[in-house]
Amino acid sequence: MTETRDFTELEYAADGSSPTLSQRPRIRSIALPTEHGGWGFTLEPIILGLLVAHSATAWEISAAALGIFLARRPVKIFSTDLVRGRWLPRSAVALVFSVLYGGLALAGAIGAFFTTEGPFWIPVLVALPFALFALRADAHSKNRSLVAELSGSIAMGATVAAITIGSGWDFLPAFGLWFVLAARDVAAISLVRGQVRRLKGRPSGASTIYAVQAGSVAAVAIAAIFGAVPWLAVVAIGLVGLVAIVSLNRPPVEAKVIGWTQMGVGLMVALVTAAGVNLGI
Repeated sequence: MTETRDFTELEYAADGSSPTLSQRPRIRSIALPTEHGGWGFTLEPIILGLLVAHSATAWEISAAALGIFLARRPVKIFSTDLVRGRWLPRSAVALVFSVLYGGLALAGAIGAFFTTEGPFWIPVLVALPFALFALRADAHSKNRSLVAELSGSIAMGATVAAITIGSGWDFLPAFGLWFVLAARDVAAISLVRGQVRRLKGRPSGASTIYAVQAGSVAAVAIAAIFGAVPWLAVVAIGLVGLVAIVSLNRPPVEAKVIGWTQMGVGLMVALVTAAGVNLGI
C-alpha cells in the first residue's frame, strides 16, 4: 500500500518560459501506478476469476477492470492540471493515456454485454458505493485513511464476482469468491498499517492485528460451512494470518519489501482458492 511520489510537479519557470528538457515528464510515472497495493487489489480478482471461469466474458471484464485501474492515475493528473488552469507537458501525456485506458475499459465492458451468460453488472452495482467513497477520499487527498483503503480494495474485488456471474455462475459461489478476497483485504490492510507504524517507531497494535486475522479466518470458515466458498479458501486466509504472525515477530522491513510481500501473499490466496474451486475442496 506504499506509494512513491505520484508524478513530477512540473512547473513553468518564474519568467513564464517553457520547461527545459530536463523538466519533461516521466512517461512511466504518469502511465503506470506505483502502488503495490493497488496492483494487488486489481490483479488478484482478475487472476482468480480467469482461473475458475473460462469464457470470453471473463477476459472482457478483466480488460475493463484493468483499464479502469490504469486510467485512475492519468485521469487524476489531467484533471488536477485542468482544475488549476494550466497546461503542462505532463497534461498532454496524461490525456493520451486517459483516452487509451478508458478505451480499453469501454471496449471490455461493451464486449461483455454481448457475450455475458449472466447479469455481471449486479456485483458492479453492489460495489459502486464502495468505489464512490474511495474516489471521494482520493479527491480530498484522504485515500490513506483506513476506511478509504478498505472501500477501494473491496470495490475492486467485485471483479471476480462479475467475471464468474458473467460466465454463468450462480450468485452464491460468485459472491463467495468476492467475500474471500474481501477477507484477505481486511487482513492485509490491517497488517500493512501495523508494519508501517513499526517503521515509524510506533506500536504496531499487534493484538488488534491478530484479532483481525482470526476474524477473517472465522468469517471465511463460516462461508465454507454454508457452501459459499471452498475449504481451501479457509486455508489460504489462514496462511495470510501466519504471514502476519511471522512479520510482526521479525525486525521491521522497508516499505518496498512490505508491498512486494503482500503482492505475493495475494497471489497465493488467488491460486489456492482457485485450486479449491477446481478441485472441489
